Amino acid sequence: MFDPYLSLWNLTPDGEPFTTPGARLLRVRRHDGAPAMLKIGTEAEEKLGHVLMRWWDGRGAARVLEQAHDALLLERATGTRSLAAWARGGRDDEATRILCDVLETLHAPRTKPLPAALLPLQEWFVQLGPTALAHGGMLTRAYATSQELLADPRDIVTLHGDIHHDNVLDFGPERGWLAIDPKRLLGERGFDYANIFCNPDLDNRNPPVGVLQNRFLARLGIVSTQARLERGRLLRWILAWCGLSAAWFIEDGDDWPIERRVMELAIAELDR
Repeated sequence: MFDPYLSLWNLTPDGEPFTTPGARLLRVRRHDGAPAMLKIGTEAEEKLGHVLMRWWDGRGAARVLEQAHDALLLERATGTRSLAAWARGGRDDEATRILCDVLETLHAPRTKPLPAALLPLQEWFVQLGPTALAHGGMLTRAYATSQELLADPRDIVTLHGDIHHDNVLDFGPERGWLAIDPKRLLGERGFDYANIFCNPDLDNRNPPVGVLQNRFLARLGIVSTQARLERGRLLRWILAWCGLSAAWFIEDGDDWPIERRVMELAIAELDR
C-alpha cells in the first residue's frame, strides 16, 4: 500500500507501519532527511481530511507536504510532550489551555475562500435523533438541546470536529502544538470545545480525568473564560456532543460510560 507513494515522493521508511480506525500510517524520511508521516485514509472522512488541512496551511494544524489520491504526506510530530499524559499527571489545566489556544488559531479568519467540501454541523448530528427516539433518557434531552443550538447558530467557523488530547501533538520548539485528523465541518465554534470534556478518558479511563466533578468544573471555567464562551451555552454544547458520541457508540453496539457521566455533570450544572 505504501510503496507507490514512497517512490512517488522519494521517501524512506523510518519505522513500522501502524493502523488507526480510519487510516494506515508510516513514519518516513524525505530525500533531505526531514521527518514526515505518510498517511493513507481507509474511511471517507480520513480520505477527505486534507481539504481542511490544506486550507489551514500549517496554522494551528500539521502542514500537508504532498497529497495524491487517498494518501497524504504530513509534517511529523517529533516532540515528546503529550497532553493526555499531562492531563492524567496533574497538569490538566495546562493541557486544557493549550487545546483552547490551538482551537483559537484554527478558528481564526482567513482571507481565502472556504473549502467547498465542508459539512454543515447539522449533517454531523443526523444520528442523534433516531438514537434518542429509540433509547430515550438523557439522549432525548441531548437531542432537543442539539436542535435548539443548531437552529440558532453563532460565530460560524471552520470546525476541526474532533479536538482532543491525542489529536493535538507536540511538533517541537519551532512549530509548537498542532492539530491532526480534522473532520472538515462548518458550524458554531463552541461545538469544537465540547469534546475536550470527554477526554482523555475515552482513550484510557485510568486514571479518570474528565469524569471527575472537580475536573469538569475546572475545565468549564477555563474554557468559558479563555474561549469567551457563555457558560450555559458551552454546557449545552457539551450535552449535545455527548449525546452524539453516545449515539455512535450505540450504533456500534458499545456502551458509553464516559459520555453518560459527562452528560450527568453538564445537566447538573444546567439545572442548578
